[in-house]
Amino acid sequence: MDFTKTVAVVTGANRGLGRQFAEQLISRGAKVYATARRPETVDIEGAIPLRLDITDHASIEAAAEVAADATLLINNAGISSETSVLDADFDTIRLELETHYVGPLAAIRAFAPIIERNGGGAVLNVASVLSWLHAPGNGAYVVAKAAEWAMTNLVRQELAPKGITVTGLHVGYMDTDMAAHVPSGKADPAEVVRTTLDAVAKGEAEVIYDELSRKAKANLSAAL
Repeated sequence: MDFTKTVAVVTGANRGLGRQFAEQLISRGAKVYATARRPETVDIEGAIPLRLDITDHASIEAAAEVAADATLLINNAGISSETSVLDADFDTIRLELETHYVGPLAAIRAFAPIIERNGGGAVLNVASVLSWLHAPGNGAYVVAKAAEWAMTNLVRQELAPKGITVTGLHVGYMDTDMAAHVPSGKADPAEVVRTTLDAVAKGEAEVIYDELSRKAKANLSAAL
């Protein structure tokens, strides 16, 4: 993928990892729709602010009508309720699933036909080490991210004949607002984005960024 000819839609682009994706894509020559639930919070030079709430399918469809020239979708928007599946109310569990699985799938369903019409391109799903590392305490998020990983593997196969590559990013804690409570051992989001965009450009299926993620995937067959 040549980013100088790319038109990207980045969800959750007003801060954290999403902001890094938007800024670095612009620096590489791409046109970027930087989406957020409140587009007025997007202050990235060169970006086109666009309203998109990943839990609101009508807003996804409306954004797709505006970004009709898209060739790259980055499903980045996320939350973390930090709740156990046994303790969380079902509205919280549903919100995690909507944010990390159903919503990104809705975005893919909305944008894949557009990307195909525009000659092909790519999708990036920002997953997590917790797609594979299923520790108690953050179960609502864990289940949603595991579902996102499975969905990513499925749509990769279904979109390949349409000229659309699908990359999944798996990484542990990063130095963003979501991990502000973690004192140390956090990856630099700028470096994560640089590595990931290089992989997307090459059409790679997965970015397993850190040693924690590599070990988690390697241990999937281990007994719990």
